[in-house]
Amino acid sequence: MNVELPSPVAVACHDAGAANLILAGLGAGWAREWRACAEGPALQRFSCLFPDHAVCASLAEALRGAAALLSGTGWASSLEHEARRLAREMGVFSVAMVDHWVNYPDRFVRNGEQVWPDEFWVTDGFAEDLARDAFPGREVRRVPNHYAEQQLRDIRPANSANTTNILYVLEPARSDWGRGVPGEFQALDYFISRLSELDLSPKPAIRIRPHPSDPLGKYDAWQTRHAQYPVMLDDAQDLAEAISRANWVVGCETTAMVLALESGRTVYCSLPPWAPPCRLPHPGILPI
Repeated sequence: MNVELPSPVAVACHDAGAANLILAGLGAGWAREWRACAEGPALQRFSCLFPDHAVCASLAEALRGAAALLSGTGWASSLEHEARRLAREMGVFSVAMVDHWVNYPDRFVRNGEQVWPDEFWVTDGFAEDLARDAFPGREVRRVPNHYAEQQLRDIRPANSANTTNILYVLEPARSDWGRGVPGEFQALDYFISRLSELDLSPKPAIRIRPHPSDPLGKYDAWQTRHAQYPVMLDDAQDLAEAISRANWVVGCETTAMVLALESGRTVYCSLPPWAPPCRLPHPGILPI
């Protein structure tokens, strides 16, 4: 499928999910000319993949003279929302890259203000169905997932050895499910509590990989409290390498679980029974 936006393209990103999709798409030729305004995890990804490509200091600078806007749809800031609002005011054609498979309508609301783009972009059939339901009467376009293609090329086949190498992919749960403890820690504790009941090798190797939005050291205290378990912090340079080392992958609802599933890994959801059920629509993800 040929995808190319009219240039120059203004790009606005904060969270890692959509940034990964957009950066891979830009690398594949989605825009002949583009300039970005990025913050947070997205800024780190831009700096890593396009070190010679300057990042604009403001949205106004990125949108000045732009023929189109390509924005992410993350939770952790209002940058992308403000970009869509400004693009609408300036009459700039606006496209939003919708990553993941949850909470689509809420991504486009800040402080009671809803701002939709001219087009919603998704990367698979599950997301396309969800978007058409969430945004009736609006243009929903399915585009190639160059990021997943790159990752799956880099992930090595699963090791069929008898040892169990577990990768636990972390993410903020954004809820404590009424228990006063962040949900990601509850899920991690639930997984550890179930270890003895799972069909594992005698000494499984467990690596936990923080989410790109997690602050440094977030899980240090948790590791100290659970020093009796064979848990270490994952040190792989990228997600593809981390998944390559594992034959089991565990998490709550992160995209990394879907990549692992598509690479042939056994994938488990660690959401505890008192949490809402897993919303990933992909068959093959097993409950613990």
